[in-house]
Parts: sequence; C-alpha cells; structure tokens
Amino acid sequence: MSRAVAMPDPAPDASVAVPPAPVRPRPRAAILRHPGAALGLVILAGAIGAALLAPVLYPASPWRMVQRPFIPPFTLDRVPLGTDALGRDIAAGLMHGAGVSLVVGLVSTLAALLIGVPLGALAGYLGGRVDDALMRFTELFQTVPSFALAIVLVAILQPSLGSMILAIALVSWPPVTRLVRGEVLSLRSREYVQAAIVTGQTTFTILRREVLPNTLSPIVVLASLMVATAILLESSLSFLGLGDPNRMSWGFMVGAGRTVIRQAWWITAFPGLAILLTVLALNLIGEGLNDALNPRLSRER
Repeated sequence: MSRAVAMPDPAPDASVAVPPAPVRPRPRAAILRHPGAALGLVILAGAIGAALLAPVLYPASPWRMVQRPFIPPFTLDRVPLGTDALGRDIAAGLMHGAGVSLVVGLVSTLAALLIGVPLGALAGYLGGRVDDALMRFTELFQTVPSFALAIVLVAILQPSLGSMILAIALVSWPPVTRLVRGEVLSLRSREYVQAAIVTGQTTFTILRREVLPNTLSPIVVLASLMVATAILLESSLSFLGLGDPNRMSWGFMVGAGRTVIRQAWWITAFPGLAILLTVLALNLIGEGLNDALNPRLSRER
C-alpha cells in the first residue's frame, strides 16, 4: 500500500522583489512640491529682497520730494511708479515700506510666541487652578476686539515702531496660548512624559525636553499666519495715522492716497497690492507648512 509523501513547501522566489515601504518626504521637500507654498516663497523672497535693496537703490529718504506731484506710473524712468500728492517717489516708498512691514510682522510674532507658548505650556501641563487662572487671564484679552485694543495701546504709548510691535504682540498671544495648551494636554499623558516624571525630572526640564519639541509643528504653522495678521494690523494702524511718523509704510501710503484715489489711483493701488501679495504669500506658506508638518494630511496624500 503506497504511502503519500508530504512535499515540502516551495521556497519563495528570490526574483520577486518586495516593494519598499513608502518613504515620507521631508518637510522641506514637501513644502517645495506644494504649488501654493512655492509661489508664496517666491513672493515673500521678492518682498525681502525689496527691503534689503531699498537702501542701495534708494539711499535718500523716501519722504523727499523728487518730482512734481501726481506723475502717472511708467512715465519717467526716474520715478517708474509715479509720484504722490507731494512729489514723493512711490517706488522708493514701497521698497522702504517693505522693511517696516516685515520687521513689525516678524518681531511682534516672536514676542507673541514668547508670551503665549510658556503660558499655554504651564496651563496644559499643570492643570487645576493654574490652568483656570491662566485661561481666565487669556479670555480677558480676548473679550476686547484685537484691532480696538491695538489702537488704544498705540494711542497711549505714542505712535512709534516699538509701540506698534508691543501693541500687536499683546493682542496676538491668546491664540498661541490656547493652541499650546491643547497640544500639551494631549501630550502630558504619553508614556515618555510619564517616564520622565518617574525619573524625577523637574517640570521645566520635562516641558523643555519632552513636551514642547512635539508641539513645534502647529506652532510654526500658526506663526506664519500670525505674521500675515500682524502686517495687516500694522497697515491698518498706519492707515489711521498711528504709525511711526519717521518711517514710511504701506499703510501710510494707502491712507495718504485715499483722498485723491480718483485722479491718482496709483498712490493707493501699488501699496495696497503689496500688502495683498505679502499677506497672500504668508497664508500660502502657512498652508504648505500645514500640509508638510501634519502627519494625517501627509498620509492622506
């Protein structure tokens, strides 16, 4: 009687290649592949270049009268974008104003982060009465409209570049505090945080080494959008005459041309277009950063 012989399983075919695991692109590469973010970076680079080249191309004061008033754009090579009601060069004002807007936006955002990040981290990590007290303090600033509070602060401190930066920072930090608090609340129960507590590390060390580094992605995205908001606030304050009287700014140029907009549209149109493009660029960069740094969006794509 024949006995069935069990045949060994065939060896796996070495010629069949196992597909490699998908490689997640680095954030920098993902941002550059994002068409909106790439366009935003180009526009922002143009604004930064204008601010850096302003002292070289237009070393004289942008307040100086260079030609007769109301010269239309693209008429004279010396003033390619025309002149305003006092004969000042629009192109010189745009390039010098770029530096003011970018400095105010960047410095006020950094100041707001220095206020909001520590408060949000302490509120989320400590909880209890500390959380309640810090959140009530944050809500106190949010009960007053940001623009109205900024106007009051600048009027009290006297219009200057420093007072605008301080006012914008003081009205911009509450969203940062709320964002960081939410992120820390979701992180403080993680295993690596609990392990750090067991090993006896101090609260400051745990926040600095274990918690805050894992909250950088949403903070970076929010910061890019805050710079755009700060530029809008600075332009609005300058439009109302609360800007630095010694600094040319885009908001001041828009305000100076509003009374003659029918006969000299370029006085308002060019600085308004500069504000629009810069704010749009920063929002596009923020969207690209969100897509690059958000793991969920990265997996969906």
